[in-house]
Amino acid sequence: MKNLHLWIICSGILLLTSINIQAQNQNNFEISKSLDIYTSLLRELNLSYVDEINPAELNEIAIKSMLEDLDPYTVFVPEAEIENFQLMTTGEYGGIGSLIQLIDGKVTITEPYAGFPAQKSGLIPGDAILEINGVDATGKNTSAISELLKGQPGSAIELKIKREGFDKPLSKTLIREKIKIDNIPYHTVFENGIGYLLLTGFTQKAASEMKEILLQMKEDYDLKGFIIDLRSNGGGLLNEAVDICNLFVDKGELIVSMRGKTAEKTTVHRTRQAPVDKSLPIIVLVNEASASASEIVAGALQDLDRAVIIGQRTFGKGLVQNVVPLSYNTQMKVTVAKYYIPSGRCIQEVDYSHKTKTDTTKRDSLVSTFKTRNGRLVYDGKGIAPDVPLDAQTYSAVTANLYAGNYIFKFANQFAQNHKSIAKTEDFKITEEIYTDFINYLEENNFSYITESERMIENMRRIADQEAYKDAIETQLHALEEQLMTYKKNDLQKHRSEIEELLKMEIVQRYYYQKGKIISALQDDPELQTAFDILLDQSRYQQILSPEQ
Repeated sequence: MKNLHLWIICSGILLLTSINIQAQNQNNFEISKSLDIYTSLLRELNLSYVDEINPAELNEIAIKSMLEDLDPYTVFVPEAEIENFQLMTTGEYGGIGSLIQLIDGKVTITEPYAGFPAQKSGLIPGDAILEINGVDATGKNTSAISELLKGQPGSAIELKIKREGFDKPLSKTLIREKIKIDNIPYHTVFENGIGYLLLTGFTQKAASEMKEILLQMKEDYDLKGFIIDLRSNGGGLLNEAVDICNLFVDKGELIVSMRGKTAEKTTVHRTRQAPVDKSLPIIVLVNEASASASEIVAGALQDLDRAVIIGQRTFGKGLVQNVVPLSYNTQMKVTVAKYYIPSGRCIQEVDYSHKTKTDTTKRDSLVSTFKTRNGRLVYDGKGIAPDVPLDAQTYSAVTANLYAGNYIFKFANQFAQNHKSIAKTEDFKITEEIYTDFINYLEENNFSYITESERMIENMRRIADQEAYKDAIETQLHALEEQLMTYKKNDLQKHRSEIEELLKMEIVQRYYYQKGKIISALQDDPELQTAFDILLDQSRYQQILSPEQ
């Protein structure tokens, strides 16, 4: 009987092995067949098509179209884009150090980085780029201009710009430098004894930089808590996320596991060092744009009951990519696995294997329940749900149109030209005089906007005309429009507080650059205030992390 059982098991193994080999052989045949068809097609196009074709361009289009049917993160990287791709992992590039944006049909300097060539050469927000090394910038988009601005550190670049208030173009000579985008653009310890750190990337050395800052804070202050701000952090290197968690949990803790198609693509990532602080109360701020490595940090610290998560549900990117070198100095970033955090849950929201279905997000009926170390219930499939959910800040129609139409941006430029200095970031306020000047600026520039209500009225008028009801209801529609116009005239006062907030940040940035803008944004931040309230009330902090909660 024992031999019979052994024979059955061995037969089963042989059968499965045979099936796998047959499936692999079938896949290999299909790949060879497809490659042969593709090569034949491209060759015939080149020989027979009536006009000249560009085989390299057609090939790139074909590859991108093929990958689009998989997921947004599996992409082909041609040789010309290798440098931009490396920026995502190193945070470094050779250039002038400035954000640019298309405004009024011209690529424009919007934010020079302090201490880098753009700022040191005197470029200011609002400078429209006309020429780069003699190359006409007219009609080019931001991507094309960005490529022209980048180059070898130490190389010279000549810019011709148009500046408001100057009749003739200005010429600027800059020397490119190695631009390093900071993972941590701002950190501080507030007067209440709570440390704060804004993490905007997970490029190389993000964890070691955070460790150094945290150790210095602990040496200089008696910290009552620590806030990690991951809002709008789109992620980066996985190992940096693991090492950041390691600052607060024991060596050997499971942070994330990656499960792929094969055993080689399945790995477990544990902490490798002794922690910096295992007991310091921590809060992690997240929002809908917190993704990937940000979700690993927030999710792992939540699963281990090591931090309270505040904000909005995160993006839900639980897919892992590897960079694979291809021939002719090209690369492919390919999704190889899904990642799972300590409780065992996967935070990936969209199921790209069912793209043909109208709804690719995980339905509530398919969401599974997991438990944190303390026994709190958590769920998979839809990003990281915060322990303390807060509504995202929304803006009124008038504010949104002021921002989208660059009226706030342009007024800040004009303000900076007329005022050589302002008070310190912490003390600067939008006075009645400044706000009045802003309203006058809007009137001089004929600011107007259409609300969603007005669009609905116009749509109703169009439908009524088609159905021959327009004459019957036109009087009512016109009266409704008049009433809306009355309300709209008060919008600049009704929504003044939110307009002033954006206006203050934009003006402060002209004098104190990115750091000043961050400080200004934090001054009236409701999510930061909620974090303060919880960290300064340890009974509430512990209650949130308890299984009863």
